[in-house]
Amino acid sequence: MFRKFYIILCLAACWWMMACTSSVRREAQETVVQVDSLWRAGEAYTDSAALAKAYETLSSSRYQLLSIFNKQLATDYAHACYHYGKLLRAKENPAAAMECFINATHSRTRDYHILGRVYSNMGDICHLANEFSLSYDMFEQSANMFLKNGDSLLFYYGINDMAFELAANGQKDSAFHLLSDIENQCYDEDVLSRHIETKAVAYMAVQQYDSAILYAQSIVANGFSDPTAYVICAQAYSHLGRKDSATFYAEKVCAISTKLSDLNNALYVLTNDDDSRDNIAIRQTSADRADIQKLLEIRQGKLSQAVLLLQQDIHRKNDWRGWVVAILIIICLAVSIIYFAARKKRKLAQEKVLLLTNQHADTMIESIKKHIDTSDLNQTLHWKEYALMKSDADLYMNGIVSKLESHKLNEVDIRFCILTLLDYPQKQIAETIHYSYPSGIKTLKKRVSEKLKTTPSELKSFLLQKM
Repeated sequence: MFRKFYIILCLAACWWMMACTSSVRREAQETVVQVDSLWRAGEAYTDSAALAKAYETLSSSRYQLLSIFNKQLATDYAHACYHYGKLLRAKENPAAAMECFINATHSRTRDYHILGRVYSNMGDICHLANEFSLSYDMFEQSANMFLKNGDSLLFYYGINDMAFELAANGQKDSAFHLLSDIENQCYDEDVLSRHIETKAVAYMAVQQYDSAILYAQSIVANGFSDPTAYVICAQAYSHLGRKDSATFYAEKVCAISTKLSDLNNALYVLTNDDDSRDNIAIRQTSADRADIQKLLEIRQGKLSQAVLLLQQDIHRKNDWRGWVVAILIIICLAVSIIYFAARKKRKLAQEKVLLLTNQHADTMIESIKKHIDTSDLNQTLHWKEYALMKSDADLYMNGIVSKLESHKLNEVDIRFCILTLLDYPQKQIAETIHYSYPSGIKTLKKRVSEKLKTTPSELKSFLLQKM
């Protein structure tokens, strides 16, 4: 009964899983596929409500349970986390975006490309929050994911991002060590231009302003109108006391950049270095900088919340998840050891009981054979009169006949069982119970075994246990 219930329960669970999975394919998965196709084509997915719904659907507990068994579902969930996180970043909600990215890292996907993108975005958020050590760790994870996936170009982008964090933190030598790998192995112009920018940042961080200007201007000379290069030039010239050049590059930044941090840095240079402006222009520049500073403070608060979420997640992983896994492994090992020890002990006890039973049965059989006239079995065991035969057999063989009768064996079956116990050859058994030899005895043995629910090869052992 229990076995049938278990089978029905398993079939119902399988049906439920298939039904839920097909529902996901019809709705959320279609959205994720559309977003993926547009993303790879370099276009934006405009239906943010559908993307949000797909993310919420795939985040529900039942689909998370199904993702344990369905790798494609886990990958769809990771993609939904990534795309929705990017959308939230664009909407200036870095904390919610970080939560999406963290969920993607917890998915069971083996799509290392999407995981590399996820870690890269997490690193960007940490970088904007000036958490250079944490952003370095995220970019390192990103590079490792791209390496696993064989994305060599994106791997070098990740290496450059790691070097950038080291450079921003003043670790010039460590940054240059990573950059040398890019110079020796990568030939992509965009990556190489970014690695020059990283060198400029490194020299700026260690106050080698001439070198910083040299590399920043190299980026501009190569046709890359990068606001970061202009910011570096403006700040470096300002530190060197060359106000005209500092003002020139600061105005360039204000003309082409939309990043609040770049504009703030440029306006700071203009406020402090441009003595040629009149009081009205200076006041206007200062007001612009004050407004941008307020926006930066608001953004910094949001970024801090996002970083806090990541730090809490890392703390949870380090604090209890590893211990839980270790404890579960130890418990499983302990249970396995106890189970196999108990099983071995039970098996030894059964073997001991069986050995004693067989010894007792052998002793009993030897005692019986002493009372049998082997020259005339019919006379000794009263084969013609079943009642007398049963009485003698039960007397010498521990009630064997009564036990066999409970299995609905007839008189011939019981006589066959007794002779089998006494180790008589098949020919003598056939003569005693008047069966043709050998096919008749084999058929009888098979029939008796079926009635006793055992096999012909184990019939004697079964009968010994009955004694």
